[in-house]
Amino acid sequence: MQAIVDYLWSLGVWHWFFLAIILFVLETVLPGVHLLWFGLAAVLVGLLALGTDIAWQWQVIAFGVVSMLSVFWVRRYARPDVVVSDQPDLNVRGQQYVGRVVTVDEPISGGRGRVRVGDTVWVAEGPDLPKGARAKVMAAHGTVLVVEPVPV
Repeated sequence: MQAIVDYLWSLGVWHWFFLAIILFVLETVLPGVHLLWFGLAAVLVGLLALGTDIAWQWQVIAFGVVSMLSVFWVRRYARPDVVVSDQPDLNVRGQQYVGRVVTVDEPISGGRGRVRVGDTVWVAEGPDLPKGARAKVMAAHGTVLVVEPVPV
């Protein structure tokens, strides 16, 4: 226990920079963006300790405060519902096909069949249509496209 206390008493500026490097390396190895903010807090505390001569207790408190502030700041401004995308349907492939005219690949009977969109075959729901008929995608429910016949 005394060794830990002695280590903390000798906690200097460079320990914070080494901690930051370790956290940045762990950030590249581990998934997520969690250790980045603690690494930035360690850099800030290192710069603070470099510019002033504060005791290690205040350095640890500053690290905790800066870490928590950075985490709360990121949680507030980096939420998916706050970020506005210029392509909101980028990862919702079915929604990208709404309004597109497709070809029936397997006949739609009993309300279900398959349509070809480019080189992909999708499950489709809609009125009965024969193979080769053209249909317009009206909506997408998960991986099922809702289609209507295209008038000839």
